[in-house]
Amino acid sequence: MKKKKMHFAQFVMHGPTYHSLAMWRHPETRRDLPWDRPELYQHIAKVCERGKLDMVFFADLSFISDAFQKSLAPALRCATQAPMHDPMPLLSWMGAVTDTIGLAATFSISHHHPFYAARVWASIDHLTRGRAAWNIVTSVNHNESNNYGEDALLEHDLRYDRAEEFMEVCKKLWNSWDEDAVRADREAGIFADPEKVHRLDHEGRFFRCRGPLTVTRSPQVGPALIQAGASPKGRAFAARHAEAIFAINHFAEGAADYYADIKNRMENEGRNPDHCKILFGVQPIIAKTETEARDKQALHNELVPDEGGLAILSSHMDYDLSKLELDDVMQPIALPGLQSMAEMYSRTAGKKLTLREVAKMHGESVSLPQFVGTSEQVADQLEAYFDTVGGDGFMLSATHSPGAIEEFVDLVIPELQKRGRFRTEYAGKTQREHLLQE
Repeated sequence: MKKKKMHFAQFVMHGPTYHSLAMWRHPETRRDLPWDRPELYQHIAKVCERGKLDMVFFADLSFISDAFQKSLAPALRCATQAPMHDPMPLLSWMGAVTDTIGLAATFSISHHHPFYAARVWASIDHLTRGRAAWNIVTSVNHNESNNYGEDALLEHDLRYDRAEEFMEVCKKLWNSWDEDAVRADREAGIFADPEKVHRLDHEGRFFRCRGPLTVTRSPQVGPALIQAGASPKGRAFAARHAEAIFAINHFAEGAADYYADIKNRMENEGRNPDHCKILFGVQPIIAKTETEARDKQALHNELVPDEGGLAILSSHMDYDLSKLELDDVMQPIALPGLQSMAEMYSRTAGKKLTLREVAKMHGESVSLPQFVGTSEQVADQLEAYFDTVGGDGFMLSATHSPGAIEEFVDLVIPELQKRGRFRTEYAGKTQREHLLQE
């Protein structure tokens, strides 16, 4: 029986830390190529293209959390996904030095009009020659709403109702120029055929938009679409629109349940389940021997400060954990998200943990499993997880940068290619073609 091939994306953020709060302090993180220089991201893109990865994927946040102790200080001291520069300009920088790798970024729809989103993403799709991908998110933190002058978030389900109409308008705008609308006929003096450029005249519950888009039809007719919804509404949205999903599940059996649910939802929507790749987050730590890899893991994890772990976990729970007892073994608590997080980390550690210990583990990888060992052992772990889930691949998150990405590309990718579990060449040129490649 032919084995399914994996898809890989590289997770990055335009900041000093990603899922690992140790990243900026890590001794192997190069100081001569710091996080705020665009050359770093050009380097990452070229390494990932050399490894034949599907894409480089930027997460993004437009707030600094004050959830822990009601203060910005812990997040700023520990660089808990702050500061965070805008990743959008980097996509063009990276596209200029690469030919094939997909380039994806998170862009929240909560504080924008669909005309602007459709325009900027169609432009990026042109600039990258069809390699753009948009991770569609709605804002989930009150700090972000406050930054945009709003007192509160929209109610959860209402956010997704608004998102549905947002995407409806974007797709209409991307299709407002027919494929052959641009004639550029110098002799006739006709640049674009007016009969092939269409107004929308959209009037909906949330938006009005006349159209057409000012950007010509882009190579992919808008970017490939990525989603990360976990709630029932989020899963439904992803099943309708997503061509890739970034998901986090520490254990393969839980990931298998999520995978089956999304694929079933896609079938119910009349979509081919193979037309959306679900990528589960992992944090690889690789060395020549297992002992060296375990030492690297220990060094990395020790660099995560308790305060940073508590700050980022408070941010993700949107709850001030300083209100709770930090150093007693955690008892059942009426915060469902925190309760499930504590159970997950306790299972990983093989013992009951204090809240401080749970938070520190969260600061190490934000609940991504750490796959640790030689290149062969990490490949074994990826295969075991992948085969339990049923597909489709992984979102890789680095412990230090640059360096960790190169280790995966140079050591693990050849091992997976040797086993027939990963492509040896790209089959297409666009982001959508990479995702559809078997």
